[in-house]
Amino acid sequence: MSKTIGIDLGTTNSCVSVVEGGHAVIIPNDKGERTTPSVVAFTNDGTRLVGSAAAHQATVNAKRTISSIKRQMGTDWRVNIDGKSWTPQEISAMILRKLRSDAESYLGEPVTDAVITVPAYFNDIQRQATKDAGAIAGLNVKRIINEPTSAALAYGLNTGTAQKVMVYDLGGGTFDVSVIEIGESVIEVLATSGDNHLGGDDFDERVVNWVCEEAARTQRVNLRNDLVALARVKEAAEQAKKELSAAETAQITLPYITQQGGAPVHLDLTLTRSKFNEMTRDLVERTAGPVQAALNDAGIAASELGRVLLVGGSTRIPAVQQKVRQLTGKEPSKNINPDECVAQGAAIQGDTLSSSKALSVNKGILLLDVTPLSLSIETVGGVATRLVERNSTLPVHYSQIFTTAAPFQTSVEIHVLQGERPMAADNKTIGKFKLKGIKMAPAGVPQIEVTFDIDTNGILRVSAKDMDTGKEQGITITANDKMSDAEINAAIRDAEQYAAQDQVRRDSLNIIHEAQQLMNDVEKALDEKGKQLDKAEKKQIKDDVNALRKLVFRKQPDKMEESDLSAIRAGMDTLRQAASHLMNS
Repeated sequence: MSKTIGIDLGTTNSCVSVVEGGHAVIIPNDKGERTTPSVVAFTNDGTRLVGSAAAHQATVNAKRTISSIKRQMGTDWRVNIDGKSWTPQEISAMILRKLRSDAESYLGEPVTDAVITVPAYFNDIQRQATKDAGAIAGLNVKRIINEPTSAALAYGLNTGTAQKVMVYDLGGGTFDVSVIEIGESVIEVLATSGDNHLGGDDFDERVVNWVCEEAARTQRVNLRNDLVALARVKEAAEQAKKELSAAETAQITLPYITQQGGAPVHLDLTLTRSKFNEMTRDLVERTAGPVQAALNDAGIAASELGRVLLVGGSTRIPAVQQKVRQLTGKEPSKNINPDECVAQGAAIQGDTLSSSKALSVNKGILLLDVTPLSLSIETVGGVATRLVERNSTLPVHYSQIFTTAAPFQTSVEIHVLQGERPMAADNKTIGKFKLKGIKMAPAGVPQIEVTFDIDTNGILRVSAKDMDTGKEQGITITANDKMSDAEINAAIRDAEQYAAQDQVRRDSLNIIHEAQQLMNDVEKALDEKGKQLDKAEKKQIKDDVNALRKLVFRKQPDKMEESDLSAIRAGMDTLRQAASHLMNS
């Protein structure tokens, strides 16, 4: 049976892991890297690039390069490339397909099952969008689990100590904090909190703003009007941020960044750690609220924590680490790799969920996660009436009786929300559920039982029953941000078609290279040993070489179809047979 892989689908970088020999190991990509940039690019000739190849050309192809797509999951964001509109799910699926391909190369077998992680504070629509992206990539997503929980799972198996830990996860685009209790074979999330729009991208943007302001002040140029220049600034800003985690100063050198009056403009700036801390101080402070909220919801003081685990590349920022010390009174643990532990935890969970329980080395682990946000419905006066409290242990099954607000209603609309605000308008709409066919009666008489089920992926399902008739009716989710089944299936077909086209393109380049090598070898042999052949044999070999050359250069590699490759293979076989005596003599 094929293995279940664990995927950390990150804002900046993604990572994939699998359990081998009882340990979660990181699967390197085709370039030998342990993490893959979450970047997708479309070149002018129609080629799609994913990972490092996409990141490396971003500065010269800024309009057709997409990064940080995770921040758009569950929204109606679209990008139009060559007349086609792409959703966040489809772009994310390209990253997931790349990770799947790398896993298949590493394992030497097909991979279909995966556990994918999401920020703990992702709402229902964002979780469903992530699951949809997995489906488009050809993956059976066995579980969606929260990133901090996954990190604790990777950490908890090796400690052998019952304790409460805090996972402080500051990634490229999101911030999560979870308080987790680790016991014997049980990992239970006590509380979680966070901010879906706080991460390394925001720190980078502060540096970008500073560079642009300095360029305007000293050179009188507006770099934001030049997309290529701005892409170079963003790349340099991220590098400077990383350097400042180890050094007190970082040099930002950007020669020929743009032109002013026909003359080139060069930038050479020195950014100090103190200046960086000053302009990002409010971002670091924003993590304090969720930390305190998670501790309060868990009902513990910071002094009761056994460990504080740092997850996500942005936790390498010294000011962030200092803030964690201040908030918790503890030195953050260095026991786990902040870039890899989330994928490793997902792989462990995937191994636990393996249908072949006898082969699962982690079959005894019980993972108890929570729902990150409260669930409410809108009631009279626009009030958000809470049904499921945040940090309720998953899975959740909850039923409540509702009734009509006006006389003789034949249908009711139930507006379901996620969030902590008292008024419906201030929370996130998850869906609007309409129950039709209610027996006409005065207001307050009909009794309608609505059941909310939140599964282990944190995804909400609903059903409804008219208590008067006993008839159960389905409710349709009308959230605009969710892809329909038809859209998902169309995206799957597109992804599979592109994968097939991409394979043909790779095959084309390999076969063309092989054919050219064969022709070179035959022509070299003709020069050296041609005198040994009679005229007819020599002419036949030359004719076969020319025929193969015409097949090879008849079409561009990216335009070739399988029939073209078959013709080239046949031409190579003919040439080999004709020249066999010459090549073997």
